[in-house]
Amino acid sequence: MDHALERLLVRHTLRLPVPAGPAGDGSAAALRFDAALRTAGFALSPSLLRELSGRPGETVVELARRALEAVRERVGDHVRHNAYFIDFPRNVPDTQEFWLSCVLKALDDPEAREAVEAQPSAGVLNLLTLPAYGRYPHTYEELLAAHAELTPSGGDRLTVLHLGGPTGEELGALYLSLAGSVTPLGEEHLADLAVLAAHCADGPQPAEIPVRENRAVVNAARLRAGAAPLLDTVTDVLRLACALSDGDVTLRERTRFRSLSRPLRRILLAALDGVVAAAPEKLADVAPYREAWKRLGERLHPHAYPAWPHAAEVFAVARGESRAPSLDSRVEALLARDDVPGAADLLASAAPGRLFRALDRLLRTAADEAGREAVLAAVERSGSRVAGRVVLSVREHVQNRGAGRGAGRRVFVNRAGGAWVAPDTRPALPAGVRERLVALLDAETRRRLPVPERILVAPEALDVALPLSGRASSGGFGVLPRGSVSPVDGELLRFFMYWKQTRLTTDLDLSALVLDERYRPVTWLSYTALADVEGVHSGDVVAAPDGASEFIDLRLDAVRGTYIVPQVHVFEGEGFEATEESFFGFMLRDREQRGRPFEPRTVRMKSDLRGPGRVALPLAFRRDDEGRWHAHWLHLCLRGAPAANRVEDHRVSVTVLLRGLMGRRPLTVGHLVRLMEESGSAVTLWEGGEVPEEPVTYLGLERPDGLAEGSVVVTPENLRDLIPA
Repeated sequence: MDHALERLLVRHTLRLPVPAGPAGDGSAAALRFDAALRTAGFALSPSLLRELSGRPGETVVELARRALEAVRERVGDHVRHNAYFIDFPRNVPDTQEFWLSCVLKALDDPEAREAVEAQPSAGVLNLLTLPAYGRYPHTYEELLAAHAELTPSGGDRLTVLHLGGPTGEELGALYLSLAGSVTPLGEEHLADLAVLAAHCADGPQPAEIPVRENRAVVNAARLRAGAAPLLDTVTDVLRLACALSDGDVTLRERTRFRSLSRPLRRILLAALDGVVAAAPEKLADVAPYREAWKRLGERLHPHAYPAWPHAAEVFAVARGESRAPSLDSRVEALLARDDVPGAADLLASAAPGRLFRALDRLLRTAADEAGREAVLAAVERSGSRVAGRVVLSVREHVQNRGAGRGAGRRVFVNRAGGAWVAPDTRPALPAGVRERLVALLDAETRRRLPVPERILVAPEALDVALPLSGRASSGGFGVLPRGSVSPVDGELLRFFMYWKQTRLTTDLDLSALVLDERYRPVTWLSYTALADVEGVHSGDVVAAPDGASEFIDLRLDAVRGTYIVPQVHVFEGEGFEATEESFFGFMLRDREQRGRPFEPRTVRMKSDLRGPGRVALPLAFRRDDEGRWHAHWLHLCLRGAPAANRVEDHRVSVTVLLRGLMGRRPLTVGHLVRLMEESGSAVTLWEGGEVPEEPVTYLGLERPDGLAEGSVVVTPENLRDLIPA
């Protein structure tokens, strides 16, 4: 099997297919494989260990080599994590003493002395001009020699690698799961879908591809394999053109269209002609992407193909030569006449998904009880034609709806992870309307959910937020959707961040802000505050041509606040998306554990740093009234300043944002479990031990070994499968 496909499978499923082959005695190699995995916090399941033990040793060794690469990359152990202070977390100096030592070293350096002497008199000291500042004073090997081996702990993470089925079946199942997802995929998963779609182009295809971005990726693979694309809107054609140019199928970013071959141009124009001929009203979808259509027209040359006149209409609308009134304009005209029932009826018949997204406005705009009743009747009438994730998104919106004008603040999060807070100026929705709407939405969700005879659910899974969009999380390991809450059990909390610049000198800074119960700053740890009561910072590194890491170590019982907010700032150079690689994560350790600054067995989470902003907020930590800590998943990437971003400069904006986010209640796995239980499923909280002998539906953070054949397993890797279609 192709190595890249094997790594992709391991990353998504934590399952390792063992190819068919001769029997042998690979028990010794399998045990060495398991021991090597355990150094990274992974282990072979009993069934996988048995299977490998019955294969030739050389087969096991080759599988082990590739699998180890895959799992180490998942937790960030594929790179070297050096720390500026070699003894970190011990012997971290006071910040000002450290800066003074760097100045003194510079004054002893004839080449640096003149430039440094002139700075104090001006009242400003540029740390970057000090030769001893920001560059590793020792090698990675010297760092390793300065640290003892990690002391084993019962709290160390151990993630099980399971036995997979035949390779083709595993790849096909993963492809069908991603392509048929009812929620948009994140950047990493969308890229993986493209790889799988090319590999599985000749195999079974999903019965339906509800998410248009996924459809564009699959269509590009189908075209390259000689199959007909699946297109039923003009925007489908535009997305496909973006995919063929390796552009952004989400249409958020500008795609530079390539010159397309004559056969491809004919396919795209014929598809456009067919869509518009069958439904001329779909020309209304051209306007939102007018500029993209103009640029695509320069590549397709529609004037050269008079056989497809309807395709030419698309570009005429884009250029403003023809008009195509949109559904939105018709709705606005009705609302301008105060005809809320008419607007609701139009949306219910033409675009019920838009009706659901406009519900709050329609209910607020309705002049009386009769108008609101008409809107609710339209919801009840059209709910079965609305995507399940839209139904759940509206349900989440309603449960977070404030009491009305001036009563609270609204939090907005866009597709790129940008977020902002604004006063809630909307008038209140009547309590009766909210209650009836919740009942309608829950009834519609309950109707679509399966009703398994028996559900086993791990308690920690109940507070995992439903992934109503793949963009609500980032790629990585141990990552949960935005809004999820998970327990944090440990004495020492250590953040880590790694980056490697692509072209420009790039300085990323790791910081942690501590807030009290009223969201007021208590202290922070960063390159400007290396040590405090709570913990220590590993030291500032200001360039990463070969990769660089920074760490923050926190003693949880010493934290004087209620919230800890780790942050990564772009101080100089490339943004997160421009770096060759950048990621953040956290580890948990016992107080007496030693070891290197980075130990993969203690990694609980590692997420890629991606997004157009310059300030990343992956998650926050909260201490409850009983002193227990919990992680709250944020996945935010704020705009920040073009350069010189620091934790001190963003204290106010971060605290305002965090206050708003902590006040929101996401829909969780627990919500769907409750609805299935109301429909007749027997629900059991499972905290480990023997699994039932009969098939069950299992919901948890990790797949247990030994489940009966036919069991349905839902973990964070495939949590999207829980969302009803």
